[in-house]
Amino acid sequence: MASILKSGLPVALCSDHAGWATKQAVIAYLEKEGIPYKDFGTYNEESCDYPDFAHLAAVAVESGECYPGIAVCGSNTTMLTSSLCPAVS
Repeated sequence: MASILKSGLPVALCSDHAGWATKQAVIAYLEKEGIPYKDFGTYNEESCDYPDFAHLAAVAVESGECYPGIAVCGSNTTMLTSSLCPAVS
């Protein structure tokens, strides 16, 4: 099976407070599989300015620091913010 992972690059992760628990499940899976990741936040279930985290993750993917990126949210705002970076689709 083909993989979208790029050797030597961590997976970018971000979430809003509603997606935090799901992001924790993704982190557990990545750790179990030995897949490196970089968590751009949020770091708990408290309400926050989550587009900031989505922007950081999207810029990391766009710059080549991370690939791919996984954004988890309850409102689609995180996804919409991520899509504002030209290289992120």
